[in-house]
Amino acid sequence: MPQPVTHVSSHLEAEVTAVAEIVLSVAVAYGVEEETLTVSVDGSPVAVEEVLAPHGTRLHVLRDVPVGALVVDYRASVPAGHGPAPIPSAQDAAEPLERITYLRPSRYAESDALSSVAVAEFDGLAGKALLDAVSSWVGQHLTYVSGSSGPTDGAVKIYVEREGVCRDYAHLVIALLRARGVPARLVSVYAPGLEPMDFHAVVEARLEDGWYLVDATNLAPRQAMVRIATGRDAADTAFMTVNTGRMDFTGMRVTAIREPNLPVDDVTKLVRLR
Repeated sequence: MPQPVTHVSSHLEAEVTAVAEIVLSVAVAYGVEEETLTVSVDGSPVAVEEVLAPHGTRLHVLRDVPVGALVVDYRASVPAGHGPAPIPSAQDAAEPLERITYLRPSRYAESDALSSVAVAEFDGLAGKALLDAVSSWVGQHLTYVSGSSGPTDGAVKIYVEREGVCRDYAHLVIALLRARGVPARLVSVYAPGLEPMDFHAVVEARLEDGWYLVDATNLAPRQAMVRIATGRDAADTAFMTVNTGRMDFTGMRVTAIREPNLPVDDVTKLVRLR
């Protein structure tokens, strides 16, 4: 049987209205042999600078992007098992700084403001039982509604309004886990099986022997997901950031296809993301 391969792509379009510096986060983490990234404005190529970030994240910086129609195209074929192998060892303890970073409240995951909720709902739980309980609670209490949340909405607002999209589910899971002393971080991924297809946001939570995937939406099998970027929350993992200048985002298309078949996710099992 051939080795499974995931084919991913992203096509972004925008209108640059003032000379800009733009950061892209669309490339597969750690890099693969079969990939291409092209950027143009009004048909003319734009130089791309790759910057390495933690957890294999690769950012691509576009400097002095001129006014005009910006087009970004990325494609990659990712073999199964891509990326560093997980280390299933109790000795693989989180680095002290990493633990501090992913336990602290952050812009979109206000764990301090939700600490009383976390105690009331999950007191006495730990380990896998806590991950399962938080994921189930968020999945049951939120309604997935496209366009229901804004780009600056955080976990507290989503907890109150009880609806959102994948990043909102992830932020609430992260905030509740951190409030219970579990380091948690957001991961943007390509997710075969996701409908409608888009970039997807999930959570990695730290147990004694490693980081494990938590996806309260249950919209795609975790085993087929491909890591793009990893960080405290969506502020660290946005697929496009305008540092300077101005830009109007006009559209995108994302694809993720797993061949020869899509795995079936057993939500009772722990899953690691490479």
